[in-house]
Amino acid sequence: MSSKLWEKNFEVNTEIEKFTVGRDRELDLYLAKHDVLGSMAHITMLQTINLLTADELKALLQELRNIHQTVLDGNFIIEEGIEDVHSQVELMLTRKLGDMGKKIHSGRSRNDQVLLDLKLFTRQQLKDIAEDVKTLFDELIIQSNRYKDVLMPGYTHLQVGMPSSFGLWFGAYAEGLVDDMLMLQAAFKITNRNPLGSAAGYGSSFPLNRTLTTELLGFDSMNYNVVYAQMGRGKMERNVAFALAGIAGTLSKLAFDACMFNSQNFGFVKLPNECTTGSSIMPHKKNPDVFELTRAKCNKIQSLPQQIMMIMNNLPCGYFRDLQIIKEVFLPAFKELKDCLQMTAYIINKIEVNEHILDDSKYDNMFSVEEVNRLTSSGMPFRDAYKKVGLDIEAGCFHPVKEVHHTHEGSIGNLCNERIEELMNQIWSGFNFERMEKAEQQLLSE
Repeated sequence: MSSKLWEKNFEVNTEIEKFTVGRDRELDLYLAKHDVLGSMAHITMLQTINLLTADELKALLQELRNIHQTVLDGNFIIEEGIEDVHSQVELMLTRKLGDMGKKIHSGRSRNDQVLLDLKLFTRQQLKDIAEDVKTLFDELIIQSNRYKDVLMPGYTHLQVGMPSSFGLWFGAYAEGLVDDMLMLQAAFKITNRNPLGSAAGYGSSFPLNRTLTTELLGFDSMNYNVVYAQMGRGKMERNVAFALAGIAGTLSKLAFDACMFNSQNFGFVKLPNECTTGSSIMPHKKNPDVFELTRAKCNKIQSLPQQIMMIMNNLPCGYFRDLQIIKEVFLPAFKELKDCLQMTAYIINKIEVNEHILDDSKYDNMFSVEEVNRLTSSGMPFRDAYKKVGLDIEAGCFHPVKEVHHTHEGSIGNLCNERIEELMNQIWSGFNFERMEKAEQQLLSE
């Protein structure tokens, strides 16, 4: 049997073939179980339009379930000389079932097949990312509530500014993840539309039932216009990359804060020992390696949208082989971000907070605004109060009252964490992951 779905009666130069296949055989392993699921939905539809008999469908579905289990067991490989996952699955079916296995490709192209695989893979990865974001969010809210009364300096220009609190610091990153989750939900909804049936981008002369495959795979809807379905290649990845980059940006900033606050010059927090490493020459060192690596990895992920845009930029409509290269930067990014989310949640859970930061007199002046506001509240014009406190500081006779009485929404004394949690829960419920999970389970059941 030919190892290539497109092969005719001439041979391709080996080096050219190696160049054009690139890393597809390696990267397609990410897509293997999703390729099988897509084929199961596709052939179920083919039977309803009489391109397969009921007996053929039954045999093919059973063998596809076996292949799916092989993938789950970690034993699926794309053999030497086989071009991609689509060819491997079809080859395995044909070895078991003969010519019956060759029928599964009726009414589709590798173009819509890989579009489908990428969407099934991506929506599962987005679910995993969303779960990890929610876990980190919960840890941040717990710590925000736990340390809501512990004051710390707030900075502008890296200069000591005004009183802040660990309640605010942890809670700020929690609310940041709410916005990131909203972007993630938008990416999920863009992803969760069915391209199958668009074939090479121009539809099929077979009377395909695209509504059926949409339902079988648990998509919210389909990409209706077949040309647009093909145009979605790269666009979906770019939009998802922006959502991943948003999360990465939040993590990177948090990691930088924690590294800085963990340093001896600050001493605001203590990171768990197992997340630090020592020096080969300085016995006192505890370096924040986990958060430094998180910062670097997340900064790399923030470049992902630009990498994808540069690959797909200025391509006209229709399929081009350029799009294959997107997989190289896109598919591995999910695990890298998941690792960073899980490491960050672990550290936030175990981080120790210094509750006596303000015992150091170098932070006294951060209460100057509180004094200005106190004088203003007692009737002194703001500009006069500002000048008086400034002169007292210059004269060395400013004596702060190290108490704050902020009550407005979102301030030190009124964190609004319960409102932030409500926002997160509203977004979470809008994903409706259950629909896709139920559909996939039904396809795999006997």
